[in-house]
Amino acid sequence: MVRQEPGTDDRSALRKKEHLTISLDYDPGSSPVTTGLENYAFIHQSLPEIDFASIDLSTTLLDLPLSAPIIVSPMVGGIEAAAGINRCLAEAAQTLGLAMGVGSQRCMIEEPETAYTYQVRQAAPDIPLFANLGAVQLNYGYGIDECRRAVESIEADALVLHLNPFQEVFQPEGNTNFSGLLEKIAGICHNLPVPVIVKEVGFGISGEIAARLAGAGVSGIDVAGSGGTSWSRIEALRNGRRKSRLAATFSTWGIPTAECLRMVRERVTDVCLIGSGGIKTGLDVAKTIALGADAAGIALPLLKPGTLSTDAVIAALEEVIEGLKIAMFCTGSAVIADLKNTSHLVKREKG
Repeated sequence: MVRQEPGTDDRSALRKKEHLTISLDYDPGSSPVTTGLENYAFIHQSLPEIDFASIDLSTTLLDLPLSAPIIVSPMVGGIEAAAGINRCLAEAAQTLGLAMGVGSQRCMIEEPETAYTYQVRQAAPDIPLFANLGAVQLNYGYGIDECRRAVESIEADALVLHLNPFQEVFQPEGNTNFSGLLEKIAGICHNLPVPVIVKEVGFGISGEIAARLAGAGVSGIDVAGSGGTSWSRIEALRNGRRKSRLAATFSTWGIPTAECLRMVRERVTDVCLIGSGGIKTGLDVAKTIALGADAAGIALPLLKPGTLSTDAVIAALEEVIEGLKIAMFCTGSAVIADLKNTSHLVKREKG
C-alpha cells in the first residue's frame, strides 16, 4: 500500500518542501557571515601525556547519557521525504549514541496524519530525543496541551521551543507577534513534565536574552548562532526579488556562534548550553566545548547524507567524532571535562 502524502496542497507542506529543496542546495560558504570559531585556535600540546586510545568522549546532556557531545540538530518533518531522512538520522544517532531533535512539529499538530514523519523512537529507542515547536505559536493559540502532544507523540525526552523572529519576518505567511512570549515560555517550563530547551535558528542568542530565559526556567539554551544556514536567505529565495534585496541588506545580521557561546556562558552558568550554527567538523565541536558548551549541534552537513542512507550519516558523524578525538588528544584532554576546562584555546591575534 502506498501512503498518500498528507497536506500536499497545504501551504505548510509546500513551505516545508521548498525549505528542504533549497537547503539541499544551500552553500553556507557564500555568506559573508562566519561562525567566529575561526578566530580561535588551540595551543598544540606536543607532550599530551595521554593515550589516544583511552580518550573518553562520553558525557551527559540534561542528565541523559551521550557517547559523544553531539546532537543531530532539528531539520525536517511534516512531508513524506522527511520520514526517510529522520529515520536515517535517528538510526545513525542510535548507532553512535548521540542525541537528536526533530523538525518543527507545527505541521503535526495541525495535521495529525503527518505524525509518522517525526516518529523515530522505534528506530532509536535509547537516544535523547527532542520534540520541537516554534515559541511564537504560543501567541497563536498553542499552549501546554500542544506542547505535551508534541512530546508524547514522539516519546521525546525534552521539548525545544525555537525562536525565529528574523525568519518569520521574511516569510509572507510568517507569524510575527513575539510580544509577551517570555511569560508564556515560563508557563510551559513550569507545567511540562520534561525539560524545555530554547533554541534560535541561525541568528544567535545573546547573553542578555539567555539570562532572561534562564530566569524563566528553561533547562537548556541552544545558541544556534550565525555562520551556518541563513533562514532569511532561504526565505528570500522562496519569495522573489524584493525579499532578496531585503535579505542582502541584512546579510551580516546575527551573532556569530563563538560570540554567542562566550556571551551566554559569561551570563548563565546553571543551564545546559548547546553550541550550534555552522558546526561542521570535529575541530568545530572541540572549540564549541572549550568555549563553554555542553554539546554541539550539527544540521546541514547531515542533511544530504540523510537523503542517502543511514550508513552515509554514520560516516559523516564518525568523521566529526574522529576530529573531536584528535583535538582532544593534541590538547591533552582525556575526557570532555578536560576539554571544557582547557586553558589551551586562545583567540587569534588580528593583523
